Amino acid sequence: MSAHTADMLSLGQDRPHAYREAVEAYLRSAGIGESSQRIYRISLTTWAWLACGQQPPLGKDRRGAQAPVVRFAALADPATAEFLAAAFAERARLVDADTVNRELSVMKAAVDWWRTRGWLAANPIVGIERRPAPRDRAKTLSRDQLAALFDLKTGIREKTLWKMLYETCARAQEILTLDIADLLPADKRARIISEGGATDWVHWRSGTAQLLPRLLRGRTQGPVFLTDRKAPARTPTTDVCTITGRGRLSYRRAAELFETLTRPLAHPGIFDAAELELRGGWTLHRLRHSALTHEAENGTGTPPSGPWNATPAPASTPTT
Repeated sequence: MSAHTADMLSLGQDRPHAYREAVEAYLRSAGIGESSQRIYRISLTTWAWLACGQQPPLGKDRRGAQAPVVRFAALADPATAEFLAAAFAERARLVDADTVNRELSVMKAAVDWWRTRGWLAANPIVGIERRPAPRDRAKTLSRDQLAALFDLKTGIREKTLWKMLYETCARAQEILTLDIADLLPADKRARIISEGGATDWVHWRSGTAQLLPRLLRGRTQGPVFLTDRKAPARTPTTDVCTITGRGRLSYRRAAELFETLTRPLAHPGIFDAAELELRGGWTLHRLRHSALTHEAENGTGTPPSGPWNATPAPASTPTT
């Protein structure tokens, strides 16, 4: 079904004949962002195989594979619900918990939307539950994984942010709200506002110290981490660099970039782009968690009241 046809499906129209048409109607009309539609489509297409009691191809075999044609009305059939439950259980055995849980969440959202429109009376995935992540799946990144991360070919902004997050053990939001005036490069530390609202100090090591001058490039005021584009006119002046006109990098964008760029590292045996997108990458929080774990292993844990804040604040005014 074309995108134009999907746009023409009005709220009052009878339900589509084919499952794929219902999928396209949902993607085009339910407020799903363009950047998310592809991953949603992959997840929902998986359920076409499951509805027939089959498993979708894995890895590179998935690319170009034609999903079974499923009548949308078949989702109301109790036998289809049984197929879905059994096939989902088998899929959960074949792929990781994050993948099947993402597919289940996407399908639940679509089913809710279809039911709201009156296209489904019953819930075909009722009783299907999320799969717990393996208990031995550590959040801590190994030192080899961190080395691979810091060797990635990416921009100076990402390199500096990731290195600073790891070396300071700070939360991402705390680092992203840093202004240049908060930095004391000579002391390798910066003033932050912690999660509880108190002023704390974070310290970094040589990795961040070497990258910061390249990131700032002579800037003496404004946010440390900037967006790639000019800030919208409505952006608060405190979040805009007066030299470049760019805005402060948001947590959402920083997390999105980190997740995207780390997908190959999170799944080193997978090379298919669609499969990597479906499985996802690492989260920014894992840098802090890994740093705290490694500090504990080294016997140099951080104070409980805040990251590296045991050193008193200097009396001098922060400078660049």
